[in-house]
Amino acid sequence: MTEIPKSHPRYESLLARERIAQGVKDGITSTQGLIAQGRGEAFDYLIGERTTPSAKAATDVAAAVLLFAKRPALSVNGNVAALVPEGMVELSKVLNATLEVNLFHRSEERVGKIASLLRRLGAEKVLGEDPDETIPGLDHARAKATRGAIFDADVVLIPLEDGDRCEALVRMGKKVIAIDLNPLSRTSRMATVTIVDNIVRAVPNLISFAKDLSATTPRDLQSIFHGYDNKVILRQCVDEIQSHLTKQFQ
Repeated sequence: MTEIPKSHPRYESLLARERIAQGVKDGITSTQGLIAQGRGEAFDYLIGERTTPSAKAATDVAAAVLLFAKRPALSVNGNVAALVPEGMVELSKVLNATLEVNLFHRSEERVGKIASLLRRLGAEKVLGEDPDETIPGLDHARAKATRGAIFDADVVLIPLEDGDRCEALVRMGKKVIAIDLNPLSRTSRMATVTIVDNIVRAVPNLISFAKDLSATTPRDLQSIFHGYDNKVILRQCVDEIQSHLTKQFQ
């Protein structure tokens, strides 16, 4: 990858771009993932390239929901594998959750490369290479799922995911946690809990929050997400964007 000086004001953003580009070269990320990264980066500018109060609140609830789950599953696509593979592996261990490789632009070669990467980083439970079920109401490769992971899960984390798959999982009765920088996206609006934050910040935050809550009783975990309203969080996020933009022109 291109060497980027840490003194560069856009260091974190440029590093993420390099990781995605390298992911394409390594056969992990699709070329379409480059476009998705650029779109997300634009929204990151709007929230001020920081973890906002609404994102922190959603992350706390998401950690509680994942810890309370009986069968949590974490979905991994090409961009996720390029940006935060170590973080996803650590999160899976903290939550005792299964990782499942699931790609919109699917090829068996790319699935295998991502699964191998996760295993090299220490993942103990990785599925997705041999999907044996389909998510009702979806066609195309995004419908593929695996028993013992996403198909059987009661809670699914879907970072950087498309909206119709999010909606289909919710229709199956699952709690769905999304990480999405666009608070207006279908994914954000359909998810049970939406973390509007950059995945490179959101995953470490989730790990930290989950560790902090690891000794919490199921009853107390339930009290954290009882009464949570995702629409309220999304409205708060939009207010934070408006406030941030106003300050830029004062």
